[in-house]
Amino acid sequence: MAAILRFRKLCFLEPVKCSTVSVQSFEKPKNDEKQSFEQPQKPESLVSAIERVLEKPKSKKIKKQPKEWRCVDSCCWLIGYLCTSWWLLLFLCNFLPANLPGLRVPEAPGVRLKRDGLTPLHPVVLVPGIVTGGLELWEGRPCSEGLFRKRLWGGSFTEIFKRPLCWLEHLSLDNETGLDPPGIRVRAVPGLVAADYFAPGYFVWAVLIENLAKIGYEQKNMYMAAYDWRLSFQNTEIRDQSLSRLKSKIELMYVTNGYKKVVVVPHSMGVIYFLHFLKWVEAPPPVGGGGGLGWCAKHIKAIMNIGPAFLGVPKAVANILSAEGRDVAFIRSMAPGLLDSETFGFQTLQHIMRVSRTWDSVISLVPRGGETIWGDLNKSPEVENICYTSKAQYLQSSSKENNGNDTDAKRSFHVKELPRYGRIISFGKEKLELPSSQLSIIDSKELMRGSASRNSNTSCGEVSSEYDEMSRNNIKKVAESDAYTASSLLDLLRFVAPKMMKRAEAHFSHGIAEDLDDPKYTHYKYWSNPLETKLPDAPDMEIFCSYGVGIPTERSYVYKLSSSDRCKSIPLQIDSSAYGSDNGCLKGGVHFVDGDESVPVVSAGFMCAKGWRGKTRFNPSGISTYIREHQHKAPSSLLEGRGTESGAHVDIMGNVAFIEDVLRIAGGATSAELGGDRIYSDIMKMSERINIRL
Repeated sequence: MAAILRFRKLCFLEPVKCSTVSVQSFEKPKNDEKQSFEQPQKPESLVSAIERVLEKPKSKKIKKQPKEWRCVDSCCWLIGYLCTSWWLLLFLCNFLPANLPGLRVPEAPGVRLKRDGLTPLHPVVLVPGIVTGGLELWEGRPCSEGLFRKRLWGGSFTEIFKRPLCWLEHLSLDNETGLDPPGIRVRAVPGLVAADYFAPGYFVWAVLIENLAKIGYEQKNMYMAAYDWRLSFQNTEIRDQSLSRLKSKIELMYVTNGYKKVVVVPHSMGVIYFLHFLKWVEAPPPVGGGGGLGWCAKHIKAIMNIGPAFLGVPKAVANILSAEGRDVAFIRSMAPGLLDSETFGFQTLQHIMRVSRTWDSVISLVPRGGETIWGDLNKSPEVENICYTSKAQYLQSSSKENNGNDTDAKRSFHVKELPRYGRIISFGKEKLELPSSQLSIIDSKELMRGSASRNSNTSCGEVSSEYDEMSRNNIKKVAESDAYTASSLLDLLRFVAPKMMKRAEAHFSHGIAEDLDDPKYTHYKYWSNPLETKLPDAPDMEIFCSYGVGIPTERSYVYKLSSSDRCKSIPLQIDSSAYGSDNGCLKGGVHFVDGDESVPVVSAGFMCAKGWRGKTRFNPSGISTYIREHQHKAPSSLLEGRGTESGAHVDIMGNVAFIEDVLRIAGGATSAELGGDRIYSDIMKMSERINIRL
């Protein structure tokens, strides 16, 4: 009975198939017909046969073709992994006990020093560097609707994705004047929030500000000297009166804080910006601030320079030539379509070049001092530099803390090659190994004659650069000169970026003064160059050069001509296929030396090590100078964030030792109480090799 009911159920569900199967199941061959009547089939076997037949078409229906894996699936999985990892780290940081081994956060310097009785004494002025200060919109084109007083630079950067071309247009300056384009006003964000964080979660000054607050500082005795870092230094005064406002603020803080002198803490390009201020404030009006010769001695106790770019950075040259550096060159070689115009038409580098070439401040970072400081075709101050990878560390046991004595820091391994760092730009790796007598060097006059024959009309549209006004023959002429030093670089830049150099060289100079008493050096274009200006007459003032060491830092480049002849393409690019020997200094077309990842040691430390050390023609009053190097130590885990012992160019702002130095000086300590010089690098030896008249 049960078998019959099952049979009826099957027939009811699929009557057509059941009827067909029932006929087939009772059909037998004729020779077996008699036997089939003699031995009738059992109901159970009949039902099982029907079920087997019914299962066959079902199995064919269930079987599906495997799904093809798409790029979208990979992206979704990647996003999923990243989100999961982020939430896991967030959970670990917030819910794991803080007393677990390896998770204990060191005590903040401000908390410890406050417990030791340190209190605010001297007002503190913070001076941000290039790109770290926020910029907001005050007037713009119709495409910027809804962005009034919203941050265009710094913050979330959401406008890059919403309206990228509009965003780039508003960050550009006028190509003729170096000031605002018609109908656009972008200004520096005021206050401490201008540069506390560059982006959400990425601190710049925030950690130092917090530690100053822990010992009692607040806005009445702490000030962020925000300025528009895109402008030339004198133009910040002409357009925004930034220098006048800084002078007034220092004078006010001096009076309202018991006539205590100010401690100034500038960072990166802010170091030479404040050097410009020191000359401006004492110069007579209308060009200067009219403070008189004794203003600095009266108002400033100490200048604690962080990651100082006194003598420039080679990566500024790479930025002007091809809008790239080490990381960009690597991405460009691995996935050219992401940055170049050949594949997807993103034209990222072209846009970056077009915008950055309107910023005069970039020229302030071009190497200063020529071959005297940076070396010639055969030698450089880092001639004995020992190359090392990012994982190799100095043997800290070999370093010494001293009062100006040299230290012979040992590296973890040696190599045979001695790179010629003085060749800041070389065309072809093989040219690096040739003696200077075998190099083909084009005379600068011949190079500049070629710049006269430029195409005045270009059909490249909105994303045109000055390269589009050059003929292909002129571009090839650049590569005919095998190498460029710090002296010939300026002629190269005048050739490939004539508008930018003509505009910016009215505000900056890159030489070495023969006679500092020459009246021409009263012009403001010399004020930010420490080799063409004198420090103020303030013998009681102290100057500190604080910077990180132990990180590979870009020093020179191997270039090649781009294979693309297309309009709107950049014809020069770093040759990322150029590598030196194992553990060598040349990696991906870039030569590395010791530094803080952005500024080489020779640029950050030379002035404090030799140029200003004692009474020199650059420091006639004998202002005391000190070197405070910070050996880089990478964080041991992701839970440590960017680390508390980092020597990186921006991360050093969270370095515990550096923060303690600032707090102690602001609290009234002297350089002797800090311990004088602290040197890990070969800066003293490098300075000895630089032959300059003092």
